[in-house]
Amino acid sequence: MNVFLVQIGVFFSFLIAILGVCLILYLIFCNEDVNSPKPDSKKCASLLAVVGSGGHTKEILSLIEHLGENYQPRYYIMANTDKMSEDKVQTLESSRQNEFKIYKIPRSREVKQSWITTVLSTLNASLHSFPLVFKIRPDIILCNGPGTCIPVCFAGILLKMFYGVKVIYVESICRVETLSLSGKILYHFADTLIVQWPQLQQKYPKSLYIGRIV
Repeated sequence: MNVFLVQIGVFFSFLIAILGVCLILYLIFCNEDVNSPKPDSKKCASLLAVVGSGGHTKEILSLIEHLGENYQPRYYIMANTDKMSEDKVQTLESSRQNEFKIYKIPRSREVKQSWITTVLSTLNASLHSFPLVFKIRPDIILCNGPGTCIPVCFAGILLKMFYGVKVIYVESICRVETLSLSGKILYHFADTLIVQWPQLQQKYPKSLYIGRIV
């Protein structure tokens, strides 16, 4: 059986299983009226960025560094074992006057982790991600490929039932010929999927190519 189809099946299985739980968590953690405007809603859009590790961290922070001041407050989600990325976020934001906050969640998948155990670890990450995203209620979710972004993005997709969040996925510049697994999944669900090579846009016509952005 095609490995990718198996992987897709795994993700959809756990998403369906926790859908009811997530709806309950929404009611628990979101007590405010979702239709009420946020402060300065006409001027600013709150941003939730999923920070990976290594090259993913460098790319996502490069993107955020070039964003205007209208994208705030800023919220960062990263794996609970990723101390290096936390330090880099602190360094970036310490030079600005923006409001920001960092949240930690369990990793969805460790390097070389088996796909069978990935089901449980992704479920664990989802149970942390969904109530967190529902509570933050960002205007934009921005990510660029780490496995940690999958439960966060699906939480945002579910949140769209109640609140106008946009999920934007930027594929890593190192992906020249094919999308990453995260990209292949979110290609069908993200509001916008941006690629950095024209041949990728030709292969995945629903994606957006605007040149090199990192």
